[in-house]
Amino acid sequence: MKNDSVTAPQGFWAAGVASGVKVSGKPDLGLLVCPTGATAAAVFTTNKIVSAAVQVSRECLKSRKVYGVVVNSGNANACTGKLGLANARRMCELTAGHLGVEPREVLVASTGIIGHQLPMEKVTRGIAAAAPLLSDSQESGLAFCRAIMTTDTKLKKAYRELRIERTAVTIAGTVKGAGMIGPNLATTLLFLTTDAAISKSLLGTALKEAVGDSLNRLTVDGHQSTNDTGILLASGLAGHPPITSPSRPYEQFLKALTELCTDLVHQMALDAEGATRMFQVVVKGAATKAQAVQAARAVADYPLFKCAVHGGDPNWGRIICAVGSSGVQLDPAKVSCKLDDLYVFRNGATTDFKAKEASRIISQRQFVITVHLGVGRDSGFYYGCDLSAEYVRINADYHT
Repeated sequence: MKNDSVTAPQGFWAAGVASGVKVSGKPDLGLLVCPTGATAAAVFTTNKIVSAAVQVSRECLKSRKVYGVVVNSGNANACTGKLGLANARRMCELTAGHLGVEPREVLVASTGIIGHQLPMEKVTRGIAAAAPLLSDSQESGLAFCRAIMTTDTKLKKAYRELRIERTAVTIAGTVKGAGMIGPNLATTLLFLTTDAAISKSLLGTALKEAVGDSLNRLTVDGHQSTNDTGILLASGLAGHPPITSPSRPYEQFLKALTELCTDLVHQMALDAEGATRMFQVVVKGAATKAQAVQAARAVADYPLFKCAVHGGDPNWGRIICAVGSSGVQLDPAKVSCKLDDLYVFRNGATTDFKAKEASRIISQRQFVITVHLGVGRDSGFYYGCDLSAEYVRINADYHT
């Protein structure tokens, strides 16, 4: 079987173990390593309250090379004060010790319950147990994927191949995220690896652009966490001439990276807490791109519409209501809406559509809503999912 995990690109090892941080006994500690040193880029939550891991990784990201990432799930290490910060740094120190590098050359990420101190004895044992298991096998890559999951019910991974200057280049990634998802960053932990050779500045630009057109366009419940982190590591071992300018090779890399991130977004939306289906809202005819995105998000975030989607109810009135209250410019006499290719509202009035056909469309696993505002030429989009009773149950029972 072909390796399509985070260890697929040349130069990456991984491991995942159960350290006991999770009371369930499920995997909860992972290591992702580039023994030769990787060029690193990252994006973080825009929440003003951030976890200790986010604070430490922001500092370590300044290093010229990054040799590894240590991740724990089951405990967010957020709102934990000076001790939490010291524990995040200790995770980097412990991992660095096993790798023979400096602590500032290791990044850290955490996810889970907010406000609890990390059980450092368990974390320490977990890092020690994971280090000897590091390998470039698919099994190790998947073990890392499992170790970062919280309320996810499915492992999420994606893989892309491209050719740069006739050289094969690989990009792979994994993500965790099922609830508390709302931009910017679409709350998650995202880990991407590539063997492309690319400058640190362009790697950062590519990550921001790719995330901006994928993870930053997904909303499950309109809320972002304190821990959102997306990390992209490039080993540079593919063998092509380094990408140092926004040239054709850069555009090729960006395109593949964005496609991979979009693939992960679809997996996240379809595994969102309680979700049974996902949709894309495309807004056209907007005065500006920003207003198109604003209107699209208003629909994707609208609880009444999300509930209607769960029930297979083609209640287009809730779509129009969300757009109308979003604060964007529109012409009421020109506003139109269609579900996939079926117009349900056109030029300010309902159409003579078949309700059964509309219900069939909205009951699909995935479908597209297109809204035309009738005031300009710009467009934008957003991803969303249905809102179910299961979402309420999961979050009502979530331990605090």
